[in-house]
Amino acid sequence: MKTLLKDCSLSAVVAGLIATLISYAGPLVIIFQAADSAQLPHAMLSSWIWAISIGSGVLGIALSLRFKVPVVIAWSIPGSALLVSLLPELGLNQAIGAYLVASLILLVIGLSGAFDRIIAHLPGSIAAGMQAGILFSFGASLFRALPAKPLLVLAMFVAYVAMRRFNPRYAVLAVLLVGLLITVLGGEFRGEALVFGLATPQWVMPEFSLHATLNLALPLVLVALTGQFMPGMAVLRNANYSTPASPLVSASALGSALLAPFGCHGLNLAAVTASLCTGREAHEEPSKRYVAALSGSVLYLAFGLFGATLVSLFAAFPGELIAALAGLALFGAISEALARSAAQPAERDAGLFTFLVTASGVSFLGLTAAFWGLVFGLLAHGVLRARLPRSAPKWQAAKEAAGK
Repeated sequence: MKTLLKDCSLSAVVAGLIATLISYAGPLVIIFQAADSAQLPHAMLSSWIWAISIGSGVLGIALSLRFKVPVVIAWSIPGSALLVSLLPELGLNQAIGAYLVASLILLVIGLSGAFDRIIAHLPGSIAAGMQAGILFSFGASLFRALPAKPLLVLAMFVAYVAMRRFNPRYAVLAVLLVGLLITVLGGEFRGEALVFGLATPQWVMPEFSLHATLNLALPLVLVALTGQFMPGMAVLRNANYSTPASPLVSASALGSALLAPFGCHGLNLAAVTASLCTGREAHEEPSKRYVAALSGSVLYLAFGLFGATLVSLFAAFPGELIAALAGLALFGAISEALARSAAQPAERDAGLFTFLVTASGVSFLGLTAAFWGLVFGLLAHGVLRARLPRSAPKWQAAKEAAGK
């Protein structure tokens, strides 16, 4: 406890709180859409939010304290998107069964150590390009919000740039305070939207079927590995944390399995919000940034207990405030990831391809842009770094040698 108190800093606590706020600002809307499409009762939606929030909070606290690394856990965003169309077709009981199957498969992958071996061979430029591509849309959303709320967005932008010049550690805090102040003074805070209520967990008996396993469980595993765990580990590696992936995957899978009957569709490493906790904005010393993950995890627990209140809280603030806050808070992470993706001349093309494909947001064959960014990046890396045959023209061999 003494070590934790010594490592605490305002910048780290604020970074963690903002990371959790951003986790709910957009991804939670997808869960609302999935629940609405399946016509789930309000009590079940509240239980779903409770399960993913409590699971994320408990795992984040436990893993961050265990490894002294900012481990941010969140629910599967691509998994949530899958449920918008599949949940009405399968029904809640079969979906819960599929959640359990997916969690057990991920647990086996984690315990086997296979994921660690994959991460160890992933080129740094591709990992950085993937991270930059994932974060790009959040940075762009800052300026997309400008026409709707020019005063709000410009004031937050000026506050960020000014604080980056004089006191970078508190730039994000300044942005948050300025945004809240303008929202309240401008009369745009809708206090009447706030309601207060505790979440009540609802147990659902799982049903298992081959149809649900093939159409939901296996896709959940694939998108969790490629769309969440892979970029999540890339964020940690880019911040020079060498934490093994195996315990993180295994613990997330076990937590998902335990909470599945209450509606949890999958817990995994966060990528976007983790960038807020692993960067210099959280703390100059990497060894003290785990406090950011702890503060965000505590807020997860609070939001989980007050599920109904959480929904109304985000309805009370304008969406442009959240968009601008996310874009500015992630600016440093985007800048660093882009720099790393182009740092090695021989890997620059692969990093750029990874960034472009991931940033495009393309979804193909049911797989996310992060997956295809990884595929195109590795393909480019393999072709460009392949050894030329001895009969290759001298100018090609010279070009390859110069690239190295």
